Order: sequence, then structure tokens, then C-alpha cells
Amino acid sequence: MSDLASQHCKVCEGGVSPLTPQEASRLLNKLAQQWQLSDDGREIMRTFQFKNFYETMAFVNAVAWIAHREDHHPELTVGYKTCVIHYSTHALNGLSENDFICAAKIDALVA
Repeated sequence: MSDLASQHCKVCEGGVSPLTPQEASRLLNKLAQQWQLSDDGREIMRTFQFKNFYETMAFVNAVAWIAHREDHHPELTVGYKTCVIHYSTHALNGLSENDFICAAKIDALVA
């Protein structure tokens, strides 16, 4: 498990700068290789594949629990056998360490 997965999100209401591309790349290397950094460097995303709708929804509910516990919420696109997760810190209009902490917790779900 990544050291990020053992951390907890910090309250972020703006007033600080988003991560630089270099900082984001460093943290991205701590996640599963399927996570991608957007071209503009403002979000990370990953697509998850499942056998059926039930597994997809079980995963979505687990992600919702992580989001609730960390008070940091992703954008989800849910399909029959897929879930695409996008993380960005809206208050910063870019990435924060919170995005990577939550992504690491999700990686731990499917490890």
C-alpha cells in the first residue's frame, strides 16, 4: 500500500496554489500506473473495468465511502461495467495532495 493511502485529506478551501506539474508527476508515480494526468495538469483520472453492473456499483459505493470519510469528492462516470474517476481540487482549480491520497485509497480497494 502506498504511503499516500495511509494519510488523510486536509481541509482545502482555496488560498493556496495547486500542485505544480513536477509535484503532480512525483505523486502520480506513487499511484497505480493506470492513473493519468490530464493534458492541462489540473486533474488525474483512471478507468476501472468490472465483470458486471453489480461489481461496478459495489465499487462505486466503496469510492463514495472513501469520499465521505475524507470529505474529498471525485467526479464519477458510471456505466454497466465501467467507472471513470476524475480527481481535482475544485477550490484550487487544479490538483492537491488530497487528490492523490484518495486515488491511493482507491488503488488499495482493487489491489
